[in-house]
Amino acid sequence: MPAALVNVPAKAKRGAVIEIKTLMSHVMEPGYRRTAAGEAIPRDIITSFTCRFNGTEIFRADLYPAIAANPFLSFFTTATESGRFEFEWIGDNGFVATTAAAITIE
Repeated sequence: MPAALVNVPAKAKRGAVIEIKTLMSHVMEPGYRRTAAGEAIPRDIITSFTCRFNGTEIFRADLYPAIAANPFLSFFTTATESGRFEFEWIGDNGFVATTAAAITIE
């Protein structure tokens, strides 16, 4: 079962640069391996990550088979107002995982 971990500061000063860290636990299959019978094992990876703040996209990443099974992403943004970060991971075979975190600006 996939599990998302996000690290967003609960509070920040207006104008401060903050770091956001995310980790998605996901069973990955790159699609290059075969079973003992020689059949190809279908690819099953996370293909994209998006972060939105108060509904506006602030970070996006496209992921490929060479990315780790449990992708860790870290990025920075400027704290301008209190609000809500929404995180979304999309992958093969209909995989979609979301989570959210709030921040208060002082």
